[in-house]
Amino acid sequence: MRLAIETYKLTLSLSLPMLLAGLMIGLMVSIFQATTQINEQILAFVPKILAVIAVVILTMPWMLNLLIDFTTRLINMIPDFPF
Repeated sequence: MRLAIETYKLTLSLSLPMLLAGLMIGLMVSIFQATTQINEQILAFVPKILAVIAVVILTMPWMLNLLIDFTTRLINMIPDFPF
């Protein structure tokens, strides 16, 4: 059970920066579209994709360190795992 909770926490912490970036950019673009009455779908899609890509590039070392640490702990738990 502890392993499942730790996996969920890791998944949440890895996905949260990208989700928050997409959410914030989407909110800003929506406010901009509402104030200027521009209803272009490309205007809503491209900034979110660029923001998510930028966040992935900036946080990649941190994400890889978390995944490597988690994988190392999993591999070290194999001998003690009850089958």
